[in-house]
Amino acid sequence: MRLYSWNVNGIRAVIRKDVLAPFVLAEKPDILCIQETKAQPGEAVINLPEYEEHWHSAEKKGYSGTAIFTKLKPIRVVHGLPEDIKAKFGVVADEFGDPSNEGRVLMAEYEHFFVVTVYTPNAKNDLSRIALRHKSWDPAFLAYCQRLEETKPVVFCGDFNVAHTELDLANPKSNVGKKGFTAEERAGFQAFIDAGFIDTLRMFKEGNGHYTWWTNVGGARARNVGWRIDYFMVSSVLREKVLSADIHPDVMGSDHCPVSLVLDF
Repeated sequence: MRLYSWNVNGIRAVIRKDVLAPFVLAEKPDILCIQETKAQPGEAVINLPEYEEHWHSAEKKGYSGTAIFTKLKPIRVVHGLPEDIKAKFGVVADEFGDPSNEGRVLMAEYEHFFVVTVYTPNAKNDLSRIALRHKSWDPAFLAYCQRLEETKPVVFCGDFNVAHTELDLANPKSNVGKKGFTAEERAGFQAFIDAGFIDTLRMFKEGNGHYTWWTNVGGARARNVGWRIDYFMVSSVLREKVLSADIHPDVMGSDHCPVSLVLDF
């Protein structure tokens, strides 16, 4: 089973650039998870008849949003975090809005596992959303994945807006304490690892240079001066089912590149 995840930074833009459909036709994912759709259902017309579409759009038009395109019909699809988990961890509106209204989490249940795609809130340049990330969002999302895991294994993927270790960005020393590489954000990701979830790319690739996002400034992508902030994570019981995990920096159209996971199902 082939799963892909891609922050497209505007699905209408990648359609207009004629990169989405050719990418799907070439890679043939069974499940494609998308982040930052920046569109409402019906605003992006995609000619992929083999795929069932599920959207979780932000209330604010042209902002955030997730989607799942799947060849396999899910048992069910759930939008957003559960209310009790949001209440427990204080996932509420801040000066930038309510993350629960931004289409950031979408879950599809299948026979053997759950698939969850997430577009994690950005901490902002001035770190004004770091409290939301550290105290509320990251622990709430982890709690959700752990709750699902009580029923069956979980695959979760997307843009986590954090480089986990110094190996996950080209210039770690100059970015310590900046958004995407604060101690708080890194601890939030480490909590997934401590809970037993596996960063699948690190099963196959060591060291640095494996990046999924590049700034549009200064030819960073051509020079591979980037960050790895997009991940596929799996429950530990799926370790033996993971056949491969990779990134695809040659796929253009967004400031992020797709990431992939192949499971033995």
